[in-house]
Amino acid sequence: MSQWQGKSKSNTLGYKIFVFLLKNLGLGAAYFLLFFVAFYYFIFSTSSSKHIYYFYNKILKFGKMRSLVMLYTNYFKLGQTLIDKTAMIAKIKTNFTYTFEGRNYLEELAKKGKGGLLLSAHVGNWEAAGQMLEHLNTKINIVMYDGEDENIKKYMDGVTGKRTFKIIYVKEDLSHIFEIKKALASNELICIHADRFLPENKIITGEFFNKPVKFPYGPFLLSLKMNAPTVFVFAFKESKNHYHFFSSSPVEYSKSKGDTEQIILEAFIKDLESKVARYPTQWFNYHDFFQG
Repeated sequence: MSQWQGKSKSNTLGYKIFVFLLKNLGLGAAYFLLFFVAFYYFIFSTSSSKHIYYFYNKILKFGKMRSLVMLYTNYFKLGQTLIDKTAMIAKIKTNFTYTFEGRNYLEELAKKGKGGLLLSAHVGNWEAAGQMLEHLNTKINIVMYDGEDENIKKYMDGVTGKRTFKIIYVKEDLSHIFEIKKALASNELICIHADRFLPENKIITGEFFNKPVKFPYGPFLLSLKMNAPTVFVFAFKESKNHYHFFSSSPVEYSKSKGDTEQIILEAFIKDLESKVARYPTQWFNYHDFFQG
């Protein structure tokens, strides 16, 4: 059984090549090379491909040929989001345009002075979204596992410059919880991906596309315990130069109102399902998500 281990398969050379293309030849050249890179993963990355193929063929009920086409497109879309993220953070000209659906919810959230939890998932391109929500009059923090190679981090820090968001890495000593509390107390927004967990993490189970699926317990516990409004946020690529961002209306969950972690999970799953059904090629969970 394949489980997610919190690690990236990327390498420093790949980043260097795409950054060179972006800076010297533009987005189109980087996407052209990506056609071949995506094909390589389509052919040789069997460990991840079988799980994405299962998602298309068994969960979404696509035919075999369509599932294979969707699989290749998925790798290509993932590459595009990584390239786009790098270009945005590095301030490389891209002419991206955006549709913000529910931006008023985030603006209202920033004005309330209570901070907020933004629950998202490994779909679309949320890290790029965090970079572009700089119009909000508050700081944005993204909580994630420190699964990137140290050499990649040093290289990317050198070429991308200062991010407009802060990354809070999940630590074994739980020090990230104190960082989250501190950020919320300062009226900052916290974005947490609520769809992945490590084997030792506590989990909560919900029905996702009519299958029992395990989700990390922590994000939903935080939503219930932190007394901060919670919204569900997603960002998807709709064309070469256009992104669509979604935000649900803020909800303040509380045990005194009868709310539970399960109630929050079910609301999150409902929103996530609708977005994945709309953008199926931007589902980027390459592990045993449904069968584990």
